[in-house]
Amino acid sequence: MLTSTHLLRQRNFLPLFATQLLNAFNDNLFKNAMVLFVVYSVYNSEEAEAQFSAIASGLFILPFFILSALSGQLADMRDKAAIIRWVKLAEIGIMIIGAAGLLMAWQGLLTHAVAIPLMLLALFAMGVHSTFFGPIKYAILPQHLKKDEVLAGTGLVEAGTYIAILAGTILAGYIDVEWAAAGVVITAVIGYMTSRQVPAAPPYEHGQPLDWHLLRASISLVRKTMHQNEVFYAILAISFFWTIGAVLFIQFPPLAKNVLYASKEVASLFLVVFSVGVAIGSVAINALLKGDVSARYAPASVLAMGAAVAAFWFVCNEWTADVASQELMDVGQFLAQPLAPVILFTLLLIAIAGGMFVVPLYAFLTTKCDPSVAARMVAANNIVNSGAMVIGSLIAGALSAVGVPIVEQVLLSAAMCLVSAWLGLRLHQEEKLALARVPIALD
Repeated sequence: MLTSTHLLRQRNFLPLFATQLLNAFNDNLFKNAMVLFVVYSVYNSEEAEAQFSAIASGLFILPFFILSALSGQLADMRDKAAIIRWVKLAEIGIMIIGAAGLLMAWQGLLTHAVAIPLMLLALFAMGVHSTFFGPIKYAILPQHLKKDEVLAGTGLVEAGTYIAILAGTILAGYIDVEWAAAGVVITAVIGYMTSRQVPAAPPYEHGQPLDWHLLRASISLVRKTMHQNEVFYAILAISFFWTIGAVLFIQFPPLAKNVLYASKEVASLFLVVFSVGVAIGSVAINALLKGDVSARYAPASVLAMGAAVAAFWFVCNEWTADVASQELMDVGQFLAQPLAPVILFTLLLIAIAGGMFVVPLYAFLTTKCDPSVAARMVAANNIVNSGAMVIGSLIAGALSAVGVPIVEQVLLSAAMCLVSAWLGLRLHQEEKLALARVPIALD
């Protein structure tokens, strides 16, 4: 089976898949409920809205930069399934804090002084939670799956992630904020229950000491990837991809409101289309590669993504002159606009190409290194990714602060696709060199 959906019937994959799906769903239900409520119900300034969106994204990403070295060590040196259960238990407490912030903001109680800080605190804590969960969801796959199933498993995890993002985004845009507060707590409880079914995944080597010096451990971890060219270029390419994604996700809510004059439901629709596209791309690339872990489609995929981003920018510029006098449109009114199908189609193309680009690169991280350090390779990727994404968030926030129109910032994402394409090409070149060395090593 090209999509290998048979993995969903396996005891060594289904509980992890369900736990990851619930994790992504809860992250996005909470984050989007918070951002959409604040953008549409608290602030009334494009600059303030874009800055808040950037701050929220930056706070979620920051723990990946600080704590990934420790999380990677833990995942390689301790039982991965046990760590998953502790992390999911912590999520329940985190979501109780976040729900309290949402409910206070809904009631208008100390919105700026307490409610928004509580929500941002919970978002930061969810970033910590995801930092410790992230390396495991990829590093556990080679431990539980056959070698020729790892790419398929990675693709399913990515597709499931974006299906969950889709569901969380839809709910965040359509349900009242008080129901979102209840939903995040309930989902956290269910996620903990599914995590208890994940089979044991003990470390390959026992008794290794942890390095608690976060800066030293981070530098050491990233430095080790530089000696493995395939892993190193995969990390750089993934980092630029997620920086592009971070900038786009920061731009969507204020762009929908202030450029397209559309409601928060339309902002959610953008994220929904994006999520569907990445899920399609994640499955499609596995079908094209037939289970082979390869970057041969990476440069073309990300160039297509850049072209679609540029097309999205062009259509947004054309749209501005058409609807500047209208009130905020609901989904029906938005879809009735002549350029609405083009907007949605370009978003879908961006996401499909992005999914095709990034999924094989994650498989590189866990298959091109010793299995005993797979989680640390993913953690090194998270360190570099998060640093790049924080920089992207800061740039987006700074551009808004100095008055650069939000629609013009989209071009930044298109330009960054050129860098990702070059990195994808270098990765493919290293891949071919590595394959050429195999016969020599066997002689």
